Amino acid sequence: MATAESEYNRKRDFRKTSEPPERKSPNTRRKAANREFVVQKHAASRLHYDFRLELEGTLKSWAIPKGPSLDPSEKRLAVHVEDHPLEYRNFEGNIPKGQYGGGDVIVWDRGVWEPEGDPRAGYEAGKLEFILHGEKLSGSWNLIRISSKRSSGKEQWLLIKSRDESATAHDEYDVVSARPESVLSGDLLPVDRDKPATCKRTGAAAPTTRVGKPASSSVPAARSKKAGARTRKIPDLFAPQLATLVSEPPAGDWLYEIKFDGYRILARIKNGKVRLFSRNGKDWTARLPQQVKDIESLGLVDSWLDGEVVVLNKDGLPDFQDLQNAFNAGRSAQIVYYLFDAPFLNGKDMREEPVEVRRAALEQALEEAPDDTLRFSAVFDDDARSIHASACAMSLEGVIGKRRGSLYVSRRSPDWIKLKCRLRQEFVIVGYTPPKGSRSGFGALLLAVNTEQGAGKLRYAGRVGTGFTNAELRALHEKLRKLERKTRPLAESRGLGGAAEVHWVKPELVCEVEFAEWTKEELLRQGAFISLRSDKAPEDIVRERPAPPQALPTGKREKKHETGSAPRSAAGKKSESVAGVRISSGQRIIDSQSGTSKWELAAFYDRIADRILPQLAGRPVSLLRAPEGIDGDKFFQKHAQHLAIPDIRYLDEALDPGHPSLMQIDSRKALIGAVQMGSIEFHTWGSSTDRIERPDRLILDMDPDPQLPWQRMIEATQLVLSLLDELGLDSRIKTSGGRGTHIIIPLARYAGWDEVKAFARAIAEHMAAHLPDRFTAKMGPENRVGKIFTDYLRNHRGASTVAAYSVRARQGLPVSVPVARDELEQLQSAAQWSVSNLHERLDGLKNDPWEGYSNRQRITAQMWEALNAEKP
Repeated sequence: MATAESEYNRKRDFRKTSEPPERKSPNTRRKAANREFVVQKHAASRLHYDFRLELEGTLKSWAIPKGPSLDPSEKRLAVHVEDHPLEYRNFEGNIPKGQYGGGDVIVWDRGVWEPEGDPRAGYEAGKLEFILHGEKLSGSWNLIRISSKRSSGKEQWLLIKSRDESATAHDEYDVVSARPESVLSGDLLPVDRDKPATCKRTGAAAPTTRVGKPASSSVPAARSKKAGARTRKIPDLFAPQLATLVSEPPAGDWLYEIKFDGYRILARIKNGKVRLFSRNGKDWTARLPQQVKDIESLGLVDSWLDGEVVVLNKDGLPDFQDLQNAFNAGRSAQIVYYLFDAPFLNGKDMREEPVEVRRAALEQALEEAPDDTLRFSAVFDDDARSIHASACAMSLEGVIGKRRGSLYVSRRSPDWIKLKCRLRQEFVIVGYTPPKGSRSGFGALLLAVNTEQGAGKLRYAGRVGTGFTNAELRALHEKLRKLERKTRPLAESRGLGGAAEVHWVKPELVCEVEFAEWTKEELLRQGAFISLRSDKAPEDIVRERPAPPQALPTGKREKKHETGSAPRSAAGKKSESVAGVRISSGQRIIDSQSGTSKWELAAFYDRIADRILPQLAGRPVSLLRAPEGIDGDKFFQKHAQHLAIPDIRYLDEALDPGHPSLMQIDSRKALIGAVQMGSIEFHTWGSSTDRIERPDRLILDMDPDPQLPWQRMIEATQLVLSLLDELGLDSRIKTSGGRGTHIIIPLARYAGWDEVKAFARAIAEHMAAHLPDRFTAKMGPENRVGKIFTDYLRNHRGASTVAAYSVRARQGLPVSVPVARDELEQLQSAAQWSVSNLHERLDGLKNDPWEGYSNRQRITAQMWEALNAEKP
């Protein structure tokens, strides 16, 4: 029972602070449906966020220094503090200096929360799972206790966003910085008032006609030229705004359009050239030549247009199967590109303009468009329920709602919503059953979705055995046979039942399924296959959970943020030669995500030759070749064999007895010649050719569990660097271009391979012994769950590591880049730089990040002793 002696009351002098006192016993009889939550932004001695959940008549409270994050990979520290009375949920104001928590407080977010399971049991066990319905925070979340009370009396917890439709990568959208205002008063804290304020929403009249009769644009076209749209260079990269699934129409002023049954396509017009991209960044320009030609005829400059491509059946309704048939047959003239937004138009950044202004400008731009292939997506006037009912009666997939006055943001937003007529979503195919009777191909597909623990951890979601044509059964069976594997690719198999006859497959294909409902076991029921979805990535597939309308924000406009990932265009042919080397098939796209061609990769290496050649010269080099691009076959090549690369140096076969010659690249022409032969990555030995038995560097490859947040990678690198400092060893860092970092220790050419490898292993084992919850010295994914493997195995004779400034054969073509030690805290990922943006870093460098690098250090007896290890 709470009394005047409660911890909350003891800490406060209510004669001096306006905070509400705790006066009575907790009200444990409030209905569970009324559970509230509040997040208060508190500028005390340090700015933090107080996260409070109503439980058994009180507010359980945690202080979160950095505030909540919508990114599932970011685990935010939450320090458990004293319970607060329910009356505190509406407190805003100033706590006087000298009082406990002195400083300003605003209500940053509020709403209701739904526990998953017994909330009291979860709280006591230290694992609370719940759903938030707030104005800024929504979807599934977890609070997990990681330590009991310490000397400070505070428990340490983590607040983690689950992976669902409301999750968003931090670099795409940071809710803390984008939405600093109070949800009660709209006020900002003094620390935020000098920052740009969030724009206010503009109002407009609601539409009033019904489905089947398109409403005219509600904003005069002249408004599209208003001064608010800024002139700026359009980005090469752009990600679309996505809609939030809701269970029923929300209140407020919304514009409603058809939810097209097609493929989302973004059109970029730049320097007179049109390129078309799917929502996940694949270049579809070649697949839609008629649409490219017709967009070019509009005479637009520097624009990004947003829309969806469909094929209309004889009744004038979108038909997804007809769309796939048109693509397969190369009949782009049958495809209609419905355009509904223009985030950039004729050199103007329109993202901060209200949606109705953007639409009016787009409609005007499409006045002369060929109606057969380009159309403006009209909105319909009527109340939302009538529009939705009419859409379902016409067998449409559903409708899309867009809040009047809303901005364009490159992420999933509650300002765009989708209402479906039937349950319908994408699933990852994980297996299939044999056919029965006269059926050919297969019986049913086994389906899965990613769990809330992250991409790659799949949960069984049921099966689908209807909706296939005979041709689809045969074609899909052929694809599945090539993907077969022996083990089930599932982290959770609840509801699977007997699986003796199941053929398991690699989880690489995504299909769309329409179904009646989700069962209590979270399996789909009465499913029907719609199609494969090549525009959706398996790691993005989660169960779609419709939000209730009250969970949507009330309509405050969101701060614009920069665009996400999408491809650059391939350059024109320009010249067949680079650095005197003829590039054959130069226009072949080697990476669909960035749109980079083989010629462009050669030109990139030519531009950075002065940086990468010092890393390659004088060392045996190995090549990772991908002649058909990164989506084709890749192979690693250490020896020259019959590889005819111009200017390459073939080393004495005695350096690697029993094998063809090792290779060495010492010139620009040899570098570009290797690219001409399909090379993407360049790896080097840890020794120079002239003293090949005496390595001149030690490499530690920091290889994390893919599910770990990037901050853990930064911290691990810093910890290893601290150990090296204590040992007295100078070290350098570079991004791997993959998931982790590489630590390079320059050495005098004194020790042999066995000694260097043993010393590297001693470092790895020392870190694992002293910090076993963070590090492991054992390779294999099963050993690095939640940890980082300090890979020392790159230090034996013949091993190699990707060179600094080498491109990696991964989507987006990231680059392994040297960084200075004081830059480590600011790194955003191991793939931060790529062929698309490395020039920005190099242009801004004032000093070489590895300035002063020299091979003078030796491994001493004192170092071995400090690691409690013995020299071999």
